[in-house]
Amino acid sequence: MKINVNQIPLEGLTLEEQIDPCSLELETELVKASGLIKVKAGIAKITNAVTADVELNAALRITCSRCLKEAPVMYRTQLKLSYLAEPREPEINMDKDIREYIMLEYPIKTLCKPDCKGLCPQCGKNLNEGGCSCAIT
Repeated sequence: MKINVNQIPLEGLTLEEQIDPCSLELETELVKASGLIKVKAGIAKITNAVTADVELNAALRITCSRCLKEAPVMYRTQLKLSYLAEPREPEINMDKDIREYIMLEYPIKTLCKPDCKGLCPQCGKNLNEGGCSCAIT
């Protein structure tokens, strides 16, 4: 999401954009985007300081840490970004900051559901789908 500082009116502006997750390099082995990331930003400028109140919404698919099954997750967050406008560079690109914020918010351990039973350590069966005949379970 790019903003030209010279085009921000005194009253500020609101921008809505949909960002391709591939352009932000967000996907990992455990997290995949299910669609575009919706970004809404309220932009304000006071002299050379620019602030952005940003809302992010994204549909993600996570790999459960216990059973390895993919599960859908809605990611919603709000953040506040601040920039100093450079006279030689009137354009601000918020993509890097948005990416870093989302990556920092990724949970270390993700579960498909709070009571996920995981996999049998002996035969590998997903215990959410029923028991197995192993002596361990």
